[in-house]
Amino acid sequence: MGNFLNPSNRDFQISLNSEIYVDKSELLIHTNRLFDTTRRFICISRPRRFGKTMAAKMMAAYYGADANSHELFKDLKIAQHPSYEKHLNQTNVLMINIQEFLSLSTTVEELLDSLKNKITKELKARYPEVEYDQAADFIQVMRDTYAHSKKPFVILIDEWDCLFREFKDDLESQKKYLDFLRLWLKDQAYIGLAYMTGILPIKKYGSHSALNMFKEYSMTNPGRFLDYFGFSNDEVEALCYEHDVDFSEMKNWYNGYFIERGKPMYNPKSVVSALEDDLFDSYWNKTETFEALRNYIMLDFDDLRDKVTLLLAGLKLDLDIHSFSNDMRTFNSADDVLTLLIHLGYLSYNFEMKTARIPNEEVKLEFITSMKNLKWNNVINAINASNKLLQAIWNHDAEAVAKGVEKVHEENTSILAYNDENSLSCVISLALYGAKDYYTIIRELPTGKGYSDLVFLPRKKHQDMPALVVELKWDNTVEGAIAQVKKKNYISALDEYEGNLLLVGINYDKKNKSHTCIIESFAK
Repeated sequence: MGNFLNPSNRDFQISLNSEIYVDKSELLIHTNRLFDTTRRFICISRPRRFGKTMAAKMMAAYYGADANSHELFKDLKIAQHPSYEKHLNQTNVLMINIQEFLSLSTTVEELLDSLKNKITKELKARYPEVEYDQAADFIQVMRDTYAHSKKPFVILIDEWDCLFREFKDDLESQKKYLDFLRLWLKDQAYIGLAYMTGILPIKKYGSHSALNMFKEYSMTNPGRFLDYFGFSNDEVEALCYEHDVDFSEMKNWYNGYFIERGKPMYNPKSVVSALEDDLFDSYWNKTETFEALRNYIMLDFDDLRDKVTLLLAGLKLDLDIHSFSNDMRTFNSADDVLTLLIHLGYLSYNFEMKTARIPNEEVKLEFITSMKNLKWNNVINAINASNKLLQAIWNHDAEAVAKGVEKVHEENTSILAYNDENSLSCVISLALYGAKDYYTIIRELPTGKGYSDLVFLPRKKHQDMPALVVELKWDNTVEGAIAQVKKKNYISALDEYEGNLLLVGINYDKKNKSHTCIIESFAK
């Protein structure tokens, strides 16, 4: 076993030894299906701490020819699949973490020379009987090894894109790196499977990719690898049951990466940390300073600040992701910036609806920290005043609620389209931002005859608080708002809720730019 060629399966054994381990071995069913086919090139891009390296270690343990990993996999899901025995420890694996090479190099040339020399050394040591030509280059050594061993290579490249993140302005070095990867991997018979992981999708040059043989699975289009990007709802619910942790709170903090087919996805790093510490906190964000987010949302695009504010208020935004150049320096629009934030994990993207949103409480706190640092005072003032406004609702102080909403609306006219119904919903969401600490907030709750604008259901530990049904009106009356709640039978949608209920009607008069409010108790 070597450091790069067929590394020990000990790293995967350590993962299995952990108190919390979620079996993702069915990933290997998909890679086995693609093995030795024209589709054997896979690039997986996910945010940091979403299990990329752990998956690579699992693959190295499974495919590597110089290990016996039967005991490690015999109780995992992959062991039940017909392809399991066929590929178990049958190939030569090269496992390379580009970040490790980059940290010891000052130039891309130095990085590539080091990589080629170390792999060549290990290949020659493993197969001393092969008569390698002393003048043979790295590619020829790979070919000679394959010709002798008859074992195709599984090449696992972790942190493949780190050079684009750390040398983001050095286009020449980026091109040299991509040219090397293309020469090493493309159209080479010795490749049984090439599996790259990183944060960014493959860099585009113009309209083309230098590595167009790779099929990409990213945070904007995970495809068949969706179930292996994070923890699923069922997996997290089972973990919460096992560790006696409030599942609803876990959802609020770490769920929200809805990608496609209605499947929610959780940040695995944060879920595991919350279970181990028995504490809900911002674990994932502690792996990187807030400057990363701050520096992107402060970029000079006319509508970027507007869109970030709408996202913080809980709205979903239509987003065009197709012009993004897959790097951290080329931005032509606010949508390009927001697309990068999807790949970094700060936003969630729904592939089917083509919309983005802030996924959960953990990430919202990161946005607020950045906004405070950037002195987005109008937004921060609204958030700080939100608990006072919520208290006014509980106290049936309709006048105070109307004034509070009006203040938020007036102070954010430069950010929000003042005479737009969606902006009124955004204003209410900002004005009641603090409600997230006590309530699960549901937008457009379906009822028998329409949708309620906002419904606030008390969280498990706040069951003594009343539920809220908020109906928004535009150039109407607050009485009309309450009447609509009753007429559309919104209350029946809350049949399973057994506590107190407040109906809140808010109307905006476009002509005089004033707000009115009415609050009624409803006894179920």
